Amino acid sequence: MIKFLKTKGTLFLILGILGFIGVAVTVTILATGHSAPDKLMAIYIGIFGLIPILLLLIIDRICVWKFGPAKVNKIEVYMLTAFILLFVLNWIRLQLQI
Repeated sequence: MIKFLKTKGTLFLILGILGFIGVAVTVTILATGHSAPDKLMAIYIGIFGLIPILLLLIIDRICVWKFGPAKVNKIEVYMLTAFILLFVLNWIRLQLQI
């Protein structure tokens, strides 16, 4: 597994695996609750949380297969940097709005 991540691993693959683990833990905690709304929320989080992550991983693997992990990782770092920059700019905008 470590050899695979070093040779074909990308940023979105690692984030996707961590996302799967996070959703699985959240669904497990909510599903073992005593109330019906907790179980229903676990179903919704399971459905709406895992589908986008799965689509992201499928697109990532197709791009790695077609272009190679080095080029895909470079583009993914640019995309993640742009999202972080937009998040920071939005936070600054909200702070100045007061």
